[in-house]
Amino acid sequence: MLKDLLLKNRSYRRFHADKEISEQQLTELVELTRYCGCAANLQPLRYLLSADADRNERIFKHLGWAGYLKEWHGPEPSERPSAYIVILGDKTIGDSFACDSGIAAQSMLLGAIEKGFAGCMIGSIQKQKFREEFKIPTRFDIVMVVALGYPAEEVKLVDKEEGADIKYWRDDAGVHYVPKRTMDHLVLHWIN
Repeated sequence: MLKDLLLKNRSYRRFHADKEISEQQLTELVELTRYCGCAANLQPLRYLLSADADRNERIFKHLGWAGYLKEWHGPEPSERPSAYIVILGDKTIGDSFACDSGIAAQSMLLGAIEKGFAGCMIGSIQKQKFREEFKIPTRFDIVMVVALGYPAEEVKLVDKEEGADIKYWRDDAGVHYVPKRTMDHLVLHWIN
């Protein structure tokens, strides 16, 4: 059921680095994006796949991991992703990729959950250094990186009380808590 997949699809940031994900599995996730809607049906997104440990380390060093966890600088080597999908936007086709990339990333992450692993959308990228390291032509915008692996952490959703902070946190046991607004906050009522 879709709701079950959505509830399991959290932003996991710690993984079992020793559990591999194949390039074929990554290809299957990207294939899901072919069936997604996109603005004006332009289909401007392109993808770089990495299931290679050495390349993964090179990707990792260009990413920011959890802005609200100021003392945490990302997963330790034994908890790093097993794979990445880099989402690029082809500027010769279009110039706005935010909507399309969100739909594509969410579809890939739901597909990952269905396959038994998970991931995290990462927008905090040292884009110029990333471009230089991987020789990405300037016609491509570096939009997002999807980190993937088998989760090594527990993520729990908690209802956000009125006025409470929306920042996620971890307890002493390493459980990651994510506040979510309640339906009372989401649905507005018509004035007239």
